[in-house]
Amino acid sequence: MTESYYQETDLSDGPLVLTHEMPAAQSVALGIYIDVGSRDESLSEAGITHALEHMLFKGTRDMDVHQLAEKLDELGGNANAYTSRERTCFHLHVLHEKWREALDILMAMVQEPALPADEWPREREVIYAEMAMVEDTPEEWIVDQHVEALFPTAAIGKPVLGTHDSLAAIGAEDLTGFLNRWYRSPRMLVTAAGNISHQQLVDAVAEASWRKRGEAVARQQPDAMATGVQSLKREGGQAQIIVSVAGIPASSEERPVAWLANQVLGGGMSSRLFREVREKRGLAYSVGSHMNSLSDVGTWSVTCGSEPERAAQCVSLLSSLMDDFAESITHDEVERARRQLEVQLRMGLDSVEGQMLYLGGRLDESVLISPLQWLERIRSVDADTVAQWSASRLSAEKLWSIAAPEKALSEICGRIR
Repeated sequence: MTESYYQETDLSDGPLVLTHEMPAAQSVALGIYIDVGSRDESLSEAGITHALEHMLFKGTRDMDVHQLAEKLDELGGNANAYTSRERTCFHLHVLHEKWREALDILMAMVQEPALPADEWPREREVIYAEMAMVEDTPEEWIVDQHVEALFPTAAIGKPVLGTHDSLAAIGAEDLTGFLNRWYRSPRMLVTAAGNISHQQLVDAVAEASWRKRGEAVARQQPDAMATGVQSLKREGGQAQIIVSVAGIPASSEERPVAWLANQVLGGGMSSRLFREVREKRGLAYSVGSHMNSLSDVGTWSVTCGSEPERAAQCVSLLSSLMDDFAESITHDEVERARRQLEVQLRMGLDSVEGQMLYLGGRLDESVLISPLQWLERIRSVDADTVAQWSASRLSAEKLWSIAAPEKALSEICGRIR
């Protein structure tokens, strides 16, 4: 047990409580996690998890929407939330002397939300505007298209925001029913990092009234990821390119080697992708690689935006770089990647909010190890191991998604091998 890094208490009639104490900090970051996301929705519920995230800011049993907004502003910190394919999180970052007030507000939002029926039609229009913003942002739009193509038969591939039609069919009573079904232990986690003691938080959480415990989340593993080429006609000044292979699940023991491989391939300004695609040839402004991990599946992706008339050349280069990557990894590259990861992990320890969010990973595994323990594991990985792991991944079939003007699309896709 990593007691020096975090403490944990499982309340029999409430959520799991985790803290990372930082006594010298001037602030406290608090979060309430619910282990539910868009992949847990039925077809008719598409987008409801994200919609509920919005609606929990519309007031509580004792505060209307305006009073809640004013109270959050009075705290003077950061109030936010996010919804992903597997998770919903509400979090606040405040001065340490305000932590109890902030926690009470968070718990009221999650446990006693007003969910006013007259607010839902207006907030639905806000989400429609959010959808339009994604539609107008090529880098975000193609990600949704790519993930849906990767998992065409599973809810995991559907957009987190849902669709216009699915949201139009959701009523205020559906939001209430979804909340009552999912917002229960053992799917709930309360985390805090900063100038707060574990027992203080446990006592405060134990005083609240929590819904009766429900069942643990049960998710059906998606089919194997699709491969091939997805060709998307889209006018604009850039062609967007994404290519993915299978990655690792969130709790994989392969994380240290995967992180190093990703850092060498496309994780920084000295990475292969940045150096070869941008610096040497000027084919793109934005290029990189990314590890995306869920509880049972993951992807390793390369993303790039290039001028349509140069995108075919860019695709050829990306193909060559991935084909040659594993056999050409050097000791110096791995050492440089190792130092970059060390900086990220160690500097992240200074972030109160970052450490609170890190604790949310407890929903993915039975025990969290500290960032410094991860650093020790990263230090034990050599260049040969990174090369072997990369070869096993990059030699597999890939899915390419290409979005470009019609006149350039055929030539771009023709360069994929």
